[in-house]
Amino acid sequence: MTQTSLLLSPFQLGPTRLANRMVMAPMTRSRAAAGNVAADLAIEYYSQRAGAGLIVTEGTQVSARGVGYLGTPGIYTEAQTSGWRKVTEAVHERGGKIFAQIWHVGRVSHPALQPNGELPVAPSAITPAGHARTLSGPQPHVEPRALELAEIPDVVAEFATGARCALHAGFDGVEIHGANGYLIDQFLRDGTNVRTDEYGGSAENRVRFLREVVAAAAEVWGADGVGVRLSPLSGFNDMSDSDPFATFGAAASALDGSGLAYLHLVVPGSWDAESENGKMTAHLHERFRGPLMVNGGYTFEAAEAVVASGRADLVSFGSSFLANPDLPERFAEAAPLNAPNPATFYGGGAEGYTDYPALPATVSA
Repeated sequence: MTQTSLLLSPFQLGPTRLANRMVMAPMTRSRAAAGNVAADLAIEYYSQRAGAGLIVTEGTQVSARGVGYLGTPGIYTEAQTSGWRKVTEAVHERGGKIFAQIWHVGRVSHPALQPNGELPVAPSAITPAGHARTLSGPQPHVEPRALELAEIPDVVAEFATGARCALHAGFDGVEIHGANGYLIDQFLRDGTNVRTDEYGGSAENRVRFLREVVAAAAEVWGADGVGVRLSPLSGFNDMSDSDPFATFGAAASALDGSGLAYLHLVVPGSWDAESENGKMTAHLHERFRGPLMVNGGYTFEAAEAVVASGRADLVSFGSSFLANPDLPERFAEAAPLNAPNPATFYGGGAEGYTDYPALPATVSA
């Protein structure tokens, strides 16, 4: 018996009609082919999950300098654009909607992954803790090169190129990756941005790069074809900020009123309104009054409750969508879920990628 659910009801996201409020979250899978082209297996992988109201692709670098991991796809060459076009056509044939997540990892890279062995770039020359995965194995992160003021418009232009290629590839929109310790996040937080020019210092200055990237993408798509992802309290990739409520409040306020498709927050446990992430979600929702998407370990019950409460409009699911290509159907039927296999998350072939079973047809008949 199919259960009635607000989460499973349609939602109008700008010009895009979503079949439900469930979003497949962006997840790095490290299976791109030579030239950082989305592999043929990606066609099957994404189209299997077309029952999501919206799919957001894995992080897709906007330039050769933007890469930080082996096997991640790009979206700045003709071959990459053609590879993604096969994916979008397959998703659309099954009635799905799909945004490309565009990113630049900034300091979370390594000379072994950069053109001509160059240093990765960042807002400031601050070395992150941890290691980069290279063809020679894990290598300690290096001190990045601080971007010169005159270089920053070139990086903004790289995001514009990625947005334009996504349009040509047939996507329904783009999500700008401003989360998880990558380049935009590095500009936002004062633990990684100690610049003294107009891109550093005050929260409003540190938000400037994000605003410029959003404006560049909106010139291609219109604002309602652009989403933004932020992770305000995450320490992933050695990130910190002295006052995240002020920093991300400034970011949300800067994005408010721009007509963006949505703001996507990585806020684990935010279904608890009294938790730190719950308070942050409410804080940002007051400042950004457009559609809000939340992510971070949500079950069906927690997602249903947070949408019913009005504290979010959409919920994105990561590993549960990875392991359950028919997740909306399983939620509708209250059916058991496949367990994800972390050993196959990154790299490899079909195992742990396109071989997770769907429900037998008789279950939903």
